[in-house]
Amino acid sequence: MTNKKALIVDDEPDIRELLEITLGRMNIDTASAEDVTSAKVLLEAQSFDFCLSDMNLPDGNGIELVQHINDHYPHLPVAMITAHGSMESAVEALKAGAFDFVSKPVNLDQLRNLVDTALNLKPLDGKSDINAPSLLGEASAMKVLRKQISKLARSQAPIYISGESGSGKELVARSIHENGPHQDGPFVPVNCGAIPSELMESEFFGHTKGSFTGAVSDKEGLFQAANGGTLFLDEVADLPLPMQVKLLRGIQEKAIRPIGGQQEISVDVRILSATHKDLAKEVELGNFRQDLFYRINVIELSVPSLRERVDDIPILADSLLGRIAEEYEMPAPKISSDALKMLQGYNFPGNVRELENILERAVTLCENDVITAEDLQLGGAALAPVTTEPLETKTEPQGGSSTESPTPSGEDARKLSLPEDEESLDSYLENIEKNVIVEALEATCWNKTAAAKNLGITFRALRYKLKKLGLE
Repeated sequence: MTNKKALIVDDEPDIRELLEITLGRMNIDTASAEDVTSAKVLLEAQSFDFCLSDMNLPDGNGIELVQHINDHYPHLPVAMITAHGSMESAVEALKAGAFDFVSKPVNLDQLRNLVDTALNLKPLDGKSDINAPSLLGEASAMKVLRKQISKLARSQAPIYISGESGSGKELVARSIHENGPHQDGPFVPVNCGAIPSELMESEFFGHTKGSFTGAVSDKEGLFQAANGGTLFLDEVADLPLPMQVKLLRGIQEKAIRPIGGQQEISVDVRILSATHKDLAKEVELGNFRQDLFYRINVIELSVPSLRERVDDIPILADSLLGRIAEEYEMPAPKISSDALKMLQGYNFPGNVRELENILERAVTLCENDVITAEDLQLGGAALAPVTTEPLETKTEPQGGSSTESPTPSGEDARKLSLPEDEESLDSYLENIEKNVIVEALEATCWNKTAAAKNLGITFRALRYKLKKLGLE
């Protein structure tokens, strides 16, 4: 088997020799150049699998070489060697198309990881198709998105995925991971807004036994769990400022230190991040550090809303109905033309996630395995979606009485004491539904057909609810 071959570009003989020895021990053949001009000559004369270049060269800089390689040898991954602490240079190189970077003094473990990853890249075949079965749609916006993913998956550059809630940002992140060189490594998604601030450092970096009260054993953090793969920071705008500082250092140094640990641990992790908020606006407001924004937003990838690809709704609906039917072990219903027309007239503030919720509800209501426009229960929402703003209740003054509603008491007060937050309300309503269904089943000796009739719902709807509520 023929060895891989790397081009090393550096004007310092000692650095070139160190890199040649390191790559040679990895069974990689090398050729060396001391400047941009001689590197271009070697590129024209020989074939390479990888290029490693210093940023500062006698007759130019590494950025020029990156651009030259991207223009003439797009299959060739090129990594940069940057000065210690010079993140501006590293980011500039990544924006220009560099595969990755390593800082001086060169950490040989990091270098070996970088080279291994670069050599595992899929060869370019001239196609923009990617393995992304979850990113359905033939709208132009989706074709552009898939083409961008195909290109960006070959890089290790941090990517900021922007888009509205429910538009599929995590699916995009998974597709980047699954089509990149780390596809066999772990994909670790984390909702930054769901971690209590006091546990955040431990969750991200881990801790050692006895490092704080309650630390009864060593714990691996998210960076270690994602080592050799991808860490997806969802809702990154929700990170508290103190944690942003620590996260920035971990990303820049490619190393983390667990709480209570004495040494830093090198990690080979690609960072993808997303939020439904305007991150640039959060920086202006002082809620998000500009240096971290600059570091994670090397490349921005925008995910289109469902409103921007209305023609994809039929194929999305068909796929979602098949998945819902499979999950609840029932035949997949068809969707009528009137129902499709209504869906395509709706503006979907909740995007694909809302489409899935609407169809899931419609599956329980439809008769004869056909979803009608009435089953969608959109009402007038197709033209004016319901807002989530709370409604104010007003009472007309009578005589000289107060305009405030009387305070309920006794049984009425208990009925009105609902949970305030949405998650608790969902659980509250789910428990009520579960109790009602159990009572109906017990009254009919668990005859599902009779119970469904007594509840005034279809047998299909009852089967769906039993599955969803874990009552099977």
